[in-house]
Amino acid sequence: MDTYNSKYDLITILGPTASGKTSLAVALAFLLDTEIISADSRQVYRDMNIGTGKDLSEYELDSKKIPYHLIDICDAGDKYNLFEFQHDFQEVFNTIRNKEKIPILCGGTGLYIESVLKGYQLLAVPENKELRHKLENKPITELADILSTYKSMHNVSDLDSAKRTIRAIEIAEYSKFNTPKTQDFKPINSLIIGIDVEREIRRKRISQRLKSRLDEGLIFEVKSILEKGVSSDNLIYYGLEYKFVTQFLIGELSYNDMQTQLETAIHQFAKRQMTWFRGMERRGFKIEWIDSELTIEEKIEKIRMLL
Repeated sequence: MDTYNSKYDLITILGPTASGKTSLAVALAFLLDTEIISADSRQVYRDMNIGTGKDLSEYELDSKKIPYHLIDICDAGDKYNLFEFQHDFQEVFNTIRNKEKIPILCGGTGLYIESVLKGYQLLAVPENKELRHKLENKPITELADILSTYKSMHNVSDLDSAKRTIRAIEIAEYSKFNTPKTQDFKPINSLIIGIDVEREIRRKRISQRLKSRLDEGLIFEVKSILEKGVSSDNLIYYGLEYKFVTQFLIGELSYNDMQTQLETAIHQFAKRQMTWFRGMERRGFKIEWIDSELTIEEKIEKIRMLL
């Protein structure tokens, strides 16, 4: 199949957590002899492996390593953002296209995906210390209410810590009074594949995967990052596994409360991801949904037909 001469410039594979996105992307990249660009806001951080579900061993099929990009590109403790992602994505995308290949964008961070497909104009937003001080002691429910008063788009699926929500408010406030001077990137014509997971199957997979991650050493991973000098506040900022395991390690939660609250938070996160993807459809994106229970071969065949 001559993918370079396809009517599409990109293949996007999206879906909620635990939907099997990576394995499908790897199988497709193997077939098409191409490369994968990650669209995951947490997998950019080095040392954050188990909690983000990198599963880097998956990027090899039949002894062939599948090239991947935008994974492990900054240190744990940094605060990578959407503006940086847009620019990093464009650089990688152009490099792969220049090889006469069609890149595969794979991930679950809806705003990251939408920003590059639509070519959104974004601003590099500086820190607003006065605003942060004003908001720092407010509960996350009140912060969410404040954020909802802005018209700007936010990746609400990622807002499971107060610091991330404050940062979103900071961006929204700055965007009210500042506009980008140029449109840096053009929209991309992408085939968008969504992995559709029935709710109960998704919940079962999430619960099983959390147990596996705890068994594989998630707590030791978080402890190691803290011991390297990353502050507990910075780890809590990342949310989900890093938020709740850190709270356990610093004595704010018991082990059972950590596990229970984390599992609930991941279920809520997956639900918010799906809400975002359905919102993309309302905003004009055509997503071709594929049943997660199909075999890899059946999924690949459906994608080949769409290409």
